[in-house]
Amino acid sequence: MNERATMKINSQGKLEIGGIPASDLARRYGTPLYVMDETYIRQVVRAYRDTIARTYGDGNMAYASKAFSCKAIYRIMQEEGACIDVVSGGEIYTAKAAGFDLSLAYFHGNNKLEEEIEFALESGVGTFVVDSYDEIEILERLCAARGTRQKILIRVNPGVEAHTHTFVQTATVDSKFGFSVRSGEALDAILGAASKSHLDFAGLHSHIGSQIFDKQAFVLAVDVLTDFAATLEHTHGIAVRELNLGGGFAIHYTAEDPRYNVEEYCEYVRNLTRALESDVARKGITRPYFMIEPGRSIVGEAGVTLYTVGARKEIRDVRTYLAVDGGMFENIRPALYDSRYEVVLADRAFDPIEETVSVAGKCCESGDVLYKDVALPKARRGDVLAAFSTGAYGYAMSSNYNRNITPAVVFVRDKESYVAVRRQTYDDLIRNDQ
Repeated sequence: MNERATMKINSQGKLEIGGIPASDLARRYGTPLYVMDETYIRQVVRAYRDTIARTYGDGNMAYASKAFSCKAIYRIMQEEGACIDVVSGGEIYTAKAAGFDLSLAYFHGNNKLEEEIEFALESGVGTFVVDSYDEIEILERLCAARGTRQKILIRVNPGVEAHTHTFVQTATVDSKFGFSVRSGEALDAILGAASKSHLDFAGLHSHIGSQIFDKQAFVLAVDVLTDFAATLEHTHGIAVRELNLGGGFAIHYTAEDPRYNVEEYCEYVRNLTRALESDVARKGITRPYFMIEPGRSIVGEAGVTLYTVGARKEIRDVRTYLAVDGGMFENIRPALYDSRYEVVLADRAFDPIEETVSVAGKCCESGDVLYKDVALPKARRGDVLAAFSTGAYGYAMSSNYNRNITPAVVFVRDKESYVAVRRQTYDDLIRNDQ
């Protein structure tokens, strides 16, 4: 657990989030329950934006909303002056419904559907991050029919390998994302896009992976991308006016991970801006507008999932399973990535540790084990269990597997709470059935 002012264990051994005991939230809203620390979200966004302004000046950050998307989060980003990164028509629709200014949106995707592209154009999405040759042609055709010109970035693959889980490495040569710099595909795509009458090639986008602690990987990516920018400008007369370095900054999940505070997260940004300033001067290129797209580092540690303990199964000399009312329908990451988390009993954090258990979900799958081999006090039926750092890709990847209903999302701030996403009902489950 990475404690802070807005998420801590109080003197009675009770977990507090936003100044409210977690067990009070569980009783009020039911479990399983996603709880989001709004104050922390705003602190991280402000820290990133302030660091960019102070160390580089001309730039901003875009919240990578695939980590967690709902109307409330888009309203917060609008209020904090941040841009957003969207990856589907559904995310665009949600942001639009929240009143977000979509001229500040970056539309990603390796296979944007034509109807999504049309919807994005109609909605006034400011920047398309182009990820295929087909997309260039579709955009040019649709913009020509509309008599408009669309700003684009080309997503390039710098070939920088981040030391992270294989399934979340996105900048290796063998990737579905981006045009490879090394193979020459990136240059071909840019020359093609720059020749189009209705496309405004503004610059480059890159994302080297997720949950990356190695800051030097990002610095290496800046070096590769500014070398490429120098080739574009000096050889082909095409200036890179904007450089978007994506996200992927790591967060604390378990005791093996560093416990970063907000200021330490900003060190990622300072490393990038220092490297970019140096490379721009040394390589004689146009000074680009600077963008990053953090998602997990904004909402990941802001999120806590609360459960109610149910059945216990003790297999002598093998393992003890402690079942909760959640499961892979509300957090698929342990089954998908073997992701690990820290957990506590929300009202008994100071009780002595008595056992090691595996916390099992309620889904009809042997693999539905949420939190393996965690040390806890002797848990009783009805105890509230809290899992930390679940704000990213928990709700976003939830499902109705086994016809379970998805939990509510509650935001807390200054000892106040409100429902951002209501809990589904059984009527919701059958709403689209014919």
